[in-house]
Amino acid sequence: MSRHLYQRSATAVIRVFLSGLLLVLAACTSTATTGHSHIGITPTAKVAQSPVPRPTPTPRNRAAPSSYTAQVILQGQGHPDDLALDRQGRLLFSDDTSGTINRVNSNGSVTVLLRDPAGPEGIVVLADGTILFGEQNTNRIMKLAPGAQTATVVRALPGHDSLATCKHGVDGIAFDPGTNTLIVPDSPIGNVYRMSLDGKTLRLLATGIARPVGASVDSNGDIFVADECGGAIWKITPSGTVTRIGGFAMPDDVIPDGNGNLLVVDLAQAVHAFIRFNPSTGKKEILDSRRYIEPQGILSDSSGHIYVSDDAANVIVKYTPVS
Repeated sequence: MSRHLYQRSATAVIRVFLSGLLLVLAACTSTATTGHSHIGITPTAKVAQSPVPRPTPTPRNRAAPSSYTAQVILQGQGHPDDLALDRQGRLLFSDDTSGTINRVNSNGSVTVLLRDPAGPEGIVVLADGTILFGEQNTNRIMKLAPGAQTATVVRALPGHDSLATCKHGVDGIAFDPGTNTLIVPDSPIGNVYRMSLDGKTLRLLATGIARPVGASVDSNGDIFVADECGGAIWKITPSGTVTRIGGFAMPDDVIPDGNGNLLVVDLAQAVHAFIRFNPSTGKKEILDSRRYIEPQGILSDSSGHIYVSDDAANVIVKYTPVS
C-alpha cells in the first residue's frame, strides 16, 4: 500500500470517526433537551383530572324530643274536642257537648266564636281566617267566615249520622296545603274523600274503614287517618296506596311529628293516652296518660309544641320539647 493511500485512508477514517462523534453528541443533546429527567426536573403542565363525583347526602329526620314538659293551659271550661290554630297563632277548640267553637285567649279566658247545636267537631283555619268544620249531627262540612256569627253549608257528605255504635257523623278533617284541598273522613260509612274548599268536588281516596275520624297530611303528601272503631291508623299515599297500621285500641286523632313518628291520642278506657309511634320500627311510647280520661284532639305548632285535649277531663295540655 502506498503512503498516499494510507494517508487518505487515515483521513477518511478520522472523518468517519468525527462524523460519528458529532452524531452521538447531537443525539445526547436532543435527549437532554426533550427528555424527562428523573432528577430535578418537574413538568411545567399537567392534564386536569375530572372531579370524582360525591354522593348526595340523604336527608335525615331530626331527632325526636327525648321528653316534654307539660303545662295545663285550659281546665274546667267546656269540653274541648278538636283543635286548630288561627292566623294569629291562638288556639281554637270545638266543643261538641256544648255546641260551640271557641278561642283560648292569652290570659286564659275563652271566647265563644260560634254556637252550633248540631255538634261542631274537626276544625281547619284557612289563610284568610275562614274556619271550616265538621258538623257531626248533620254529617256536613260547614264554613264560618271571619267575623260572622252564623255558619253556612259547604257540602253535605254521603253518609248519615246515626246513634248506632261507630256510626256517628263526621269527626275530624284536615287541610292539605300541597293541593289546597280538604281531607274529609266520612265517619258513618267508612270513606275518606278529598274535597275542594268550595265543596263542589269530592273524590274518594279510600273506603272500607271501620270509622275514620281524625286526619292529617305530612310534608310528603301522605295522609294519615285514625280508625276509631278499627283499632288502626291508615296511610294513604299520593299515588293512592292504602296501608293499614294496626296495634291501637281506639285512636281518635293522629298527626306526624316531623321526625318520622306519628303522634296519636287513643281514647279507649284501658289506654286513654298520648302516644308516639314509629311506623318504621314499630316502637310505641306512651308520653302521657295520667291526665286523661278520653283524649280527643291533638295539634302541633311551628315551634314543636304539642297540644292535647280531653273532653271528659275538660282539659287542654301543652307539651314543650325538652331536647
